[in-house]
Amino acid sequence: MANFLYLAENQKLKLFMSIKKTSFTYILNADQQLSLKALLAEGNFKPVSVPHTSIAAEGNDCRINLYNSGKCLIQGRGAEEFVLYYLEPMVLGSVGLGYEDILNPVTVEPHMGIDESGKGDFFGPLVAAAAYVNQPLARTMSEIGVKDCKEMSDKQVLAVGARLRDLLGHNRYALVTIGAEAYNRLYAKFRNVNSLLAWAHARCIENLLNTIPDCPRAVADQFGSEVVIKRALMKKGRSIVLEQRHKAESDIAVAAASVLAREAFLRSLLRTGHDLDITIPKGASEQVRNVAIDLVKRQGPASLIKLAKCHFRTTDAVLAACGKSRSDLPADGQVVSKPYEGRRSGTKTATAESSDAKGTETAKKPAAKSTKAPAAKKTAAKSTKASTAKSAKTEKQP
Repeated sequence: MANFLYLAENQKLKLFMSIKKTSFTYILNADQQLSLKALLAEGNFKPVSVPHTSIAAEGNDCRINLYNSGKCLIQGRGAEEFVLYYLEPMVLGSVGLGYEDILNPVTVEPHMGIDESGKGDFFGPLVAAAAYVNQPLARTMSEIGVKDCKEMSDKQVLAVGARLRDLLGHNRYALVTIGAEAYNRLYAKFRNVNSLLAWAHARCIENLLNTIPDCPRAVADQFGSEVVIKRALMKKGRSIVLEQRHKAESDIAVAAASVLAREAFLRSLLRTGHDLDITIPKGASEQVRNVAIDLVKRQGPASLIKLAKCHFRTTDAVLAACGKSRSDLPADGQVVSKPYEGRRSGTKTATAESSDAKGTETAKKPAAKSTKAPAAKKTAAKSTKASTAKSAKTEKQP
């Protein structure tokens, strides 16, 4: 049986590794841009017109766009060959494609990455995901197109996400989906997005350690103090090495987690839209407000509790347009971000939520207290942690 499973896994890896990557993005400096322009002007490339580019051309089964910002985008079936035989040796002056594990071996050593989706979207759940990688998995992920989901279209996320789940199987990734109703209930307790996010990340780490107990470290994006996540971890998770850093999506495990989380979020919006016979938009734009206004007029203010993150300022705009206010919402929907004392003594910093275009909380973390919490508060905290575990849905696949 063990031999059969081993052979089946190898066959799956071979299938995925036969898929070539068809899209590459690079940021070029001034000298590299000049080199690329010279290459495209002198080589066997056909010039094409593309808006916002300083030069664009078609090559052998690929399109090369150099944007005014310095971003270079190569797409098509022949993109990989162009990077290997032209861009790297003649423009970048370095070798990277296919040698990532040699140039930076730590990125493909066994570890897990954690990321989330839905934090800045008025409608839909907050989804956190953890994905495990090792060297074979990392290489295959790269070849099937896994990268930071913010660099992918929704269609790409849904397609690559499905392949990624198939590659990882049921035991090498974990999802924690917090639906809108549960989100509002938990936010009423936490009163802080980063605390809620840390709780979801911690649950993902714990859940993946249940199936891969020897995973040595976890990498996540820097969104708050590392202490916040560690405090949310239970006994099993406290033994893992936790790394938080800015732009962690450059790590293939974090990129994989971003794709899994975004895919689950998008599928949730599609299901909700199907149930309501409408299209649920992403973000917190004017289009989102218009859809929410229509829902409130048809189903009443209480419908927002089950569909949206009610602490967003978008909620006030929607209710005002309908002649309503937060007092017309259930208790969990009436909670807004609370003001708090800033880090410096004598200064007050009001909790600020972002504009409706983003809808996410951008406040700094409250100052940490140096005194120990009384025993009664510790007991209450344990009770809260136990109760919140029942409020979120833990999944293996969306």
